[in-house]
Amino acid sequence: MTQEEQNQLTPDRVVEMLKEGNQRFVSGTLTARDHSRQVRAAAVGQFPKAIVLSCVDSRVPVEDVFDRGIGDMFVARVAGNFENTDILGSMEFATKVSGAKVVLVLGHYDCGAVKGAIDGVELGNITDMVANIRAAADHLASYEGEKTSKNEEFVRMVTEENVRKTIGDIREGSPILREMEDQGRIKIMGAVYDMASGAVHVLDD
Repeated sequence: MTQEEQNQLTPDRVVEMLKEGNQRFVSGTLTARDHSRQVRAAAVGQFPKAIVLSCVDSRVPVEDVFDRGIGDMFVARVAGNFENTDILGSMEFATKVSGAKVVLVLGHYDCGAVKGAIDGVELGNITDMVANIRAAADHLASYEGEKTSKNEEFVRMVTEENVRKTIGDIREGSPILREMEDQGRIKIMGAVYDMASGAVHVLDD
């Protein structure tokens, strides 16, 4: 993609492209790509369409999930897909500096980090890591079912709440991103990946 092509894209069009790519992923009709050629073409510069904040889970191959090639998107990964200063800076670079149109927080069902946060796991640096997700579980205090990782319904609810919380934290933590969104220059959104089907479900804000 050239800078001119990137400039012509709207955030809504990028969202549609991501949805269309995921449909191809689910149906098994991924685009055939010459990665060697793409590597050479991308060497002169990058003009990605989006930045995706994903979990580190090895079962979520982000570029494949959206049928995107080399140079198409930025991908940031951290277990539990939560934001921090480094992630916010990366998102600001991706959008304000490099022109990406969409900031997508991508959680996934059956997330080990979410389960660890629910159960209050304590192990080395994992303890502090899952603390970033714990607030999503605490926000569901009115839930009347079993609040453990054995309850699939509760895990799914916390997974989705964690994505929504991260979106809120992004807007609060980055005036740059918030202003760009208010101006319609970018879209900040959330979705959850279904391990069983490969489908990405966009969440309401």
